[in-house]
Amino acid sequence: MTERSERHAWPILESHVEYETGWYDGGYDLVEQPDGTEKRYYWAALPDAVVVVPVIDGDVVMVEQYRPAIREHCLEFPAGIVEDGESYTEAGARELREETGFDPAGVSLLEDFWVATGAMRHQRGIVFAEGLEPVETDLDDNEFLSVTTVPAEDALDRARADPANDATIEALLLAREDGLL
Repeated sequence: MTERSERHAWPILESHVEYETGWYDGGYDLVEQPDGTEKRYYWAALPDAVVVVPVIDGDVVMVEQYRPAIREHCLEFPAGIVEDGESYTEAGARELREETGFDPAGVSLLEDFWVATGAMRHQRGIVFAEGLEPVETDLDDNEFLSVTTVPAEDALDRARADPANDATIEALLLAREDGLL
């Protein structure tokens, strides 16, 4: 914790995990608020994840896949969980290879941040990948996706089309702001 967060931390009177799914945990912290009252703050804790912005010949590489949680097909960037011992860049390069069949010559971390801080304990890293070379894919048993390329100048419009994906929009905006697209 930083000095600032320690100075402003609210005392945790109780912390309880109500369920564990294997994918994420959910529970609450009973805290003492600055006015002395107590309140439960519910949370879901997910592992760190990475989103990859891969570029090849002026196009971005995207994947289309069905998302059962929203019952929609989504066009989005390759993404996945950061495994134990991996950095965001290592996880991004691995996920890119596995999902798209492209191995990057270079990867760089654009940003890492907390996601949905009102309800989640989850961090995300956005990685830029370039110098892509074809390799074999290695899809997980729950990944049924198709790989496509989109001209970089059209990518934001495509990402904003229903159903829009927060991680893809964030990644595109960060890459554009950094002058990479």
